[in-house]
Amino acid sequence: MSFFEVQGGIALVLALVLFAVKAFALIDCVARKESDFSYSMPKRNWLIILVIALVAHLLIWDPISILNLLGTVAALVYLAQLRGSRV
Repeated sequence: MSFFEVQGGIALVLALVLFAVKAFALIDCVARKESDFSYSMPKRNWLIILVIALVAHLLIWDPISILNLLGTVAALVYLAQLRGSRV
């Protein structure tokens, strides 16, 4: 097994995990009521951001591309703000 095979395997696993995080954030956003969101960042805005992040990830599977990194940050911020406030 060469270094490049290991590197490719790690990149694939990372891409799948980050895709799962974005998909989970989008599903959670769709399932939440509008009243759970603040007026500074309404549900519609979060839906747009998370859909763009997920579509960008589907088009570009490189986990460290700039669009995927921005989408991952957006999904994590969403999860920290809305999921974290309910715990």
